[in-house]
Amino acid sequence: MALGAFLYPTGHHAAAWRHPQAQADAGINFEHYVGLAQTAERAGFDLLFLADSAAARGKDWVALSRFATHYVAQFEPLTLISALAAVTRRIGLVATASTTYNDPYSLARKLASIDHISHGRVGWNLVTSGNEEEAFNFGATAYPPHAERYRRAREFAQVLKGLWDSWDDDAFPRDKASGLFLDVDKMHVLGHQGEHFSVRGPLNIPRSPQGWPVLVQAGSSEAGKELAAETAEVVFTAQRTLADAQAFYADVKGRMARYGRQPSALKIMPGIFPVVAATEAEAQAKFEALQDLIHPSVALAILEHRLGVPLAHLPQDGPLPEIAEVESTRSRRALLLEVARREGLSIRQLALRVAGARGHWQVVGSGEQVADAMQELFENGGADGFNVMSPYLPGGLDDFVEHVLPVLRERGLLRGEYQGTTLREHLGLQRPPSPHLRATAGLSSHELTA
Repeated sequence: MALGAFLYPTGHHAAAWRHPQAQADAGINFEHYVGLAQTAERAGFDLLFLADSAAARGKDWVALSRFATHYVAQFEPLTLISALAAVTRRIGLVATASTTYNDPYSLARKLASIDHISHGRVGWNLVTSGNEEEAFNFGATAYPPHAERYRRAREFAQVLKGLWDSWDDDAFPRDKASGLFLDVDKMHVLGHQGEHFSVRGPLNIPRSPQGWPVLVQAGSSEAGKELAAETAEVVFTAQRTLADAQAFYADVKGRMARYGRQPSALKIMPGIFPVVAATEAEAQAKFEALQDLIHPSVALAILEHRLGVPLAHLPQDGPLPEIAEVESTRSRRALLLEVARREGLSIRQLALRVAGARGHWQVVGSGEQVADAMQELFENGGADGFNVMSPYLPGGLDDFVEHVLPVLRERGLLRGEYQGTTLREHLGLQRPPSPHLRATAGLSSHELTA
């Protein structure tokens, strides 16, 4: 199975920063990230994953949630993975960047640069932005509609792939004897004219070690699943039951054929929030200690943000009201509403549940129990791997490495040493060939990368 370490600064539990062993200033503590990255690399994780939002939450949310940490005190992820590339050697580095508030040429150049710096270890997590506050930082007066964001995202991804293919792999001989630095016959001008972008190209950096950085997505709406089937190579998702995971897995992979892609060209990696210890009782005690640290207003504010509606005026021990569609993260919202209906949770109960694992799959138990849960999804068509969301850091990651990884390796579910040097090699993904090779072979991009 593939394995990612999702590094949220102090950990994924809402009260992680209050844990006695947490690094409270983790978001701007580079040495903290270095330690986590090197721990994950020693343990053989395929990749590190960094989420992002280009805005603090709104004034009202921040005032209510002054005890929480959520994209208000942490590094920009492309900057961070550039630095982490210099202090790691093998582990993949995946950073989030929005297609709604970035420029294709600039982002293509940055990602290609970091792929060169890291010798082929970069992935790009494509998001359309789920935080409506971001719009006001980029000259917009309103949050773009869901469908428009995804049309732009689809075109954005096409432009980036075209720019990354600006040069054949052997376009830069740099032959001092002949004086030939580059072969202009192996340059490809994109000349893109579309609904959202006009980009001539070519990109002013050679083709990167991986051809393209690994394309990652996290959207689970209908539009998100369709975009993933067409373009993604890794999908991070939030599925809380085996049945839900199987349905999502079959749905997304079942859509790939119409884009000429094979199911093996896409790795689906649900998030797992593991609270693990030597015994189930010890793990449960760890989880309860974390839950006791949650401030009630923080739990409610997180739930309000996830659902996109105010709830503070309602009876907290009563059920959720009927909630209309909103433009923010639709898939996560639908997941939470389903959990509340299925388990009969009150607003207060759902708020505490969301604040704990942030809506992801929560497993509390011994190393064997956590490994059992992962194995069940992996062997029954629910996952190709997992994105590990440690409850607090660094201790939660250390616990997972100590108690779970040895069990997975004993069962033959996880490789030991790194077998390659690039993120594509870690994940078993093919390197896309250059445009010149595609033209020569008469094959499509999908046929050669599937």
